[in-house]
Formats: sequence, structure tokens, C-alpha cells
Amino acid sequence: MPEPTDRPDSWHAAFDLIRTRGYERRTEPFTLASGQLSHDYIDGKYAVDTGERLTLVSRAVADLAQRSGMEFDAVGGLTMGADPLAHGVAMVTGKAWFSVRKEQKQRGREQWVEGTRLAPGTRVLLVDDVISTGGSTEIAFERVTALGAVVTGVIPMVDRGDVATGRFAARGVPFAALVTYRDLGIEPVKDV
Repeated sequence: MPEPTDRPDSWHAAFDLIRTRGYERRTEPFTLASGQLSHDYIDGKYAVDTGERLTLVSRAVADLAQRSGMEFDAVGGLTMGADPLAHGVAMVTGKAWFSVRKEQKQRGREQWVEGTRLAPGTRVLLVDDVISTGGSTEIAFERVTALGAVVTGVIPMVDRGDVATGRFAARGVPFAALVTYRDLGIEPVKDV
């Protein structure tokens, strides 16, 4: 990851927004999705709760994808964490969006993936608001690759540790967080 001084203006604007609106230091620890305790709360959806804020962060994600060589036809991930970024990145890039359900739809087409129809060979970028260990994004990975889509990269808005980087490297998938725990100066989550 480039040093903060080497990052584009879009990153600096997104980081400032995430730090000031999405980050909160709590006195009492709370439980993360990974089961670990933390005092550092990150609310990615609140950070991008207006069209202007979502556009700003989505442009930074799109810039990072381009700088990282992650070419894609569609962008999405596991609902609900990925939904705002998937829609925002699709809007600023003109690409398609999709959302991976947590439970298979029980009527109609009975599908796992909503939005654009992913066909074999569709290049997809997986996004999420906040990743601790990458488990939710791995679920999205499994669902889209089962349809024949090719995951060309993973970009979370915030990565709380180094676990997900290793998980996706083991799958041969490029991973680049927009903002990391190092950027925020918080303790990283551990592999459990």
C-alpha cells in the first residue's frame, strides 16, 4: 500500500470522511463479527450516508481499483455491508452492481445474487464497508464464483487487520483496502 503522502487526493478526502464520521473510540469494548473485542468502532454505512459522501468514497475505491490493476465488469458483495459501495462504485464507473444475499431467495428465481446477472467469465470486484477477518467477503466470493464469475480483486472501505489480505492471497485474489487499521492508528484484529 502506498504511503499516505503518495496517495491521490480522492484517498485523502475519503480517509478524512471515514475518520471523522465513521470512526469512534469507545470506553467499553464491544464484540466484532469475528467474535473479538475492540474499543474501536467503525460505522462504514454512516460514513457514506449521503449521496455526496458515498460518491466521494466510491471515487476513491474506483481510483484504488484502477491503480491496483483490478479490472471489473460488476461490483458487489455480501448484503448489507457491501451494498452502498457497490451502488456507488457502479455509479461513478458505469459498471454493473450486484448484491449477494445472506439467504437464498425462496421464490421466483430462487437466487443468491441480485442485481446484474453474473455470467461465466464476468469479472467482479468485491467490496465491503468494514472487514475484520474477511469471512463475509469469502461468502460473497463463494457465491459469485459458483456462477462462474471471476473475482479480480477485493477492496474494503476499511480493513481492521491483516487476516483478509492473507485469505485472499491464498486464493490468488488481489486485495487492497482503501483505509487500514494502520491508517486509523487502531489495534489490528487477529486470526481466530
